[in-house]
Parts: sequence; structure tokens; C-alpha cells
Amino acid sequence: MVNWSGFQWMREPRSFEIEDGKLVVVTNPNTDLWQRTYYHFRNDNAPVFQMETEEQFFSFSVKTEFQESGRRFDQCGIVMYLDSENWLKASVEYENEEFQHLGSVVTNHGYSDWATTVIPADVKSMWYRLSRRESDYCLECSTDGVRFQQMRVCHMHEGGSRIRFGVYACSPEDSSFQAVFTDLDFTECKWKAHDGQQPDSED
Repeated sequence: MVNWSGFQWMREPRSFEIEDGKLVVVTNPNTDLWQRTYYHFRNDNAPVFQMETEEQFFSFSVKTEFQESGRRFDQCGIVMYLDSENWLKASVEYENEEFQHLGSVVTNHGYSDWATTVIPADVKSMWYRLSRRESDYCLECSTDGVRFQQMRVCHMHEGGSRIRFGVYACSPEDSSFQAVFTDLDFTECKWKAHDGQQPDSED
């Protein structure tokens, strides 16, 4: 298990509160994480709350609740922010009264991608799990915190040594909402070695 005591803010949000293992964040308007690709703009001002590790094999999971999200692109989720041009995130991004985008962004050397699937707009909670195997990472999501489904596997070009990871919340448009983070867990890597690979203990 892990608690919020080892986490530090990079860019504090409008307000936040930590009590009994729960982090409540009120997002700042016009905040986001995005680099270059397709939209031809860059935004690197979202608050992130992270801890550091050199551990090469681990899994980190967290539950997010976002009952108040209701403006386009409102989002909160899991993040690994190394610097402005190297990071990844996973979240639900509000779109409209009918649907949202459950997705992830991976940014390597200043270029972001965006992989999504459409989910109903009434989904207001989601668990995420970030797993690390050296420079490779797996992002998963879950609606119950028990059964996780793979969102993506990726390689981080600058993610091979000490890293920072945690949570973030932002409102890219002129809006603000309350995001709640609970159920932190830091464990051995749940993303097991592929067939033919050595087990972690022998790496």
C-alpha cells in the first residue's frame, strides 16, 4: 500500500484536500497536457501530484470519481509526467450529454497521440492501473477495481530510470469540477512477463 504522504505537486490546482486517504481536487480552468500532434497547439499546465521511484517492475492503481465533470474535455486520471515532452496519462474525458472518451495519451519527445473508446456520459468513476517493466508500460482500466482491461502497451524513450507517477486533473476549457482520488495501491508488477521472457526476479 502507498499513501499520499510521498507525493508532491507540480503546479498546484485551484484547491485540494487530503483526508483519510482521499484526495479531492478542484480543477483550474484552461489547463491541459498536450504536445503538438494534429491540433497544432501545446498545453503543459495541468496540475500533477506524483511520487518518485527507481523500481523497474511495479503496478500502481487508483480510483477516480468525477461526478461534477460536465464541460468538454474535463478529465482526471493517472499520469506519469517526466517532463513537458515525455509523459503518459489515462482518463475519461467528458464530451457531451450522450458520451465521453475513455482513453490515453502517450507523449514521446514532444509528440502526443490519443487512443480512445466511447463510453456513456453517465459513467462517473473509473479505476486505472499503471504497470512498469523497465522502459515499457501498460495502462489498464476497471469499472469495479477488480477486473482490469488493457487500454494500451507503450514504450517511453525517457522512462528507463527514475520516474515520477501519480494523478492529475484538469479542465481544458473555461470550466472547473471536483475530482476525487481514492484506493491507492502500489504492488509488485501485475503485468507479467511475456511467454519466453525471464521472470522479474531474474532480470
